[in-house]
Amino acid sequence: MPKLSLRATAIRPSPTMAISARAAEMKRQGTDVIPFSLGEPDFHTPSNVKEAGIKAITSDFTKYTAADGYAPLKRAIAAKILQDNRVAFAPEQIVIGSGAKVILLASLLTIVDPGNEVIVPAPYWVTYPDHVEMAGGVPIIVACSETSGFKLTPELLRGALTKNTRAIIFNSPNNPSGAVYSGDEIRALAAVLKERPDVWILTDELYEHITFDGHRAPSFVETCPEMAEQIISVNGFSKGYVMTGWRLGFAAGPLEVIKSIGDLLSSMTGSPSSIAQAAGIEALAGDKAFMEENRRVFQERRDLVLERVGQIPGLDAIRPAGTFYVYINCAGWIGRKSSAGRALGKDVDVVAALLEEAEVAAVPGEVFGLSPFFRISIALEIDQIRKGLDRIQKFASGLR
Repeated sequence: MPKLSLRATAIRPSPTMAISARAAEMKRQGTDVIPFSLGEPDFHTPSNVKEAGIKAITSDFTKYTAADGYAPLKRAIAAKILQDNRVAFAPEQIVIGSGAKVILLASLLTIVDPGNEVIVPAPYWVTYPDHVEMAGGVPIIVACSETSGFKLTPELLRGALTKNTRAIIFNSPNNPSGAVYSGDEIRALAAVLKERPDVWILTDELYEHITFDGHRAPSFVETCPEMAEQIISVNGFSKGYVMTGWRLGFAAGPLEVIKSIGDLLSSMTGSPSSIAQAAGIEALAGDKAFMEENRRVFQERRDLVLERVGQIPGLDAIRPAGTFYVYINCAGWIGRKSSAGRALGKDVDVVAALLEEAEVAAVPGEVFGLSPFFRISIALEIDQIRKGLDRIQKFASGLR
């Protein structure tokens, strides 16, 4: 058999998907696993959005659209950004793709040359470093400690910048930590980046609509519109609009870079689904009362998790201001053994033991670039969350 490329063999399977696959296999074998590893809302796509997708099919809106997206959806996205983020983009400054993930990759392929450095604050979404490397770049991981609320500080940013820096990836609300940057915190980072107009700011705003305690997640470009020529804002419909399986994302930014991203997407994936785009128009134009209800439910679940985690010896968690995750510090368990004799040397061992012994699936902090933590999702019915936390507490009581 001929060899695979170095690029192909360097790609690491998604750790979250691997854990979910193992949990699913245990479920098939009859084990009642609590899937705290999930990365999508447990709610369903709103009915009006589903109906728009069905109507697209029955009315034969099933052909290719323009490769960079359907013009009416571009106009709807421009209106959304103006309303939500107070920034005006022309439709031609917007590109639509088959999910935000591929748009992030296409963005990096567009702006990064081999050897360029890309600053990736940790904890980070697991895919960022892989995408940087696929683009030929070098991910520069900057650890953002729990004491800073898992947020990048101007001092850390300045220390990470070099003459080879081409971009920074900025994620707020942050997966996995739930950190949400304020306008003042963004402006403080911007003050450093203004000294480097050659550095791109690639933002991931997927969890924009899932925030708690009255927090809002201002976008970088809305906070610093004077820097718009170096900002690529990536967003999508998966999380806030509960449309994970529809695979629909978008980016807005300077015309030249957006056109290049569109050209790359045309070669990589072709046009996005016409059906998903029709549903996306309705998601933006239709009733969005469900968002507030979803936020309320997620906040109720978050509060339960924080209360219960605070009662489990060896665990601790700061209050996430957004997303549907809680990033739990398990330093108090490291160096101990489970009741079955498993040595807990790092957070990967903790997660493995929780899955095999407590039948709870979580994701280790190591894959997010910051240990010792594990991430749990609150995208589960509250009774399931309680059951899972009961199991974690029982597991903790057996540590020695």
